[in-house]
Amino acid sequence: MSQLPPCPACASEYTYEMGALLTCPECAHEWQAESATDAGEEQVIRDAVGNVLADGDTVTVIKSLKVKGSPTGIKAGTKVRNIRLVDGVGDHDIDCKVDGIGPMQLKSSVVKKV
Repeated sequence: MSQLPPCPACASEYTYEMGALLTCPECAHEWQAESATDAGEEQVIRDAVGNVLADGDTVTVIKSLKVKGSPTGIKAGTKVRNIRLVDGVGDHDIDCKVDGIGPMQLKSSVVKKV
């Protein structure tokens, strides 16, 4: 049986799991359980076809994307050089600079490693 951490709000030792959250029955505080990525393991980010991505890779956008403030957006086949893997907003996990558009974040599911 695994030992659950005490409540960070009231230090109660009677915490329990409720779905993806840990819950304290004494103060009703809920928090995220520490995942494998929080414990120091690197998260593996893969492109749309399953290739492992790394910082500095060059990728190609596989489908046209609309971009707010840009009349053209990003067309399929656009190469993006020198990507940086980040824990971005939502599931955006690539930080990059697209020629003609500027800095932005992309989802790994819409790119393919070159």
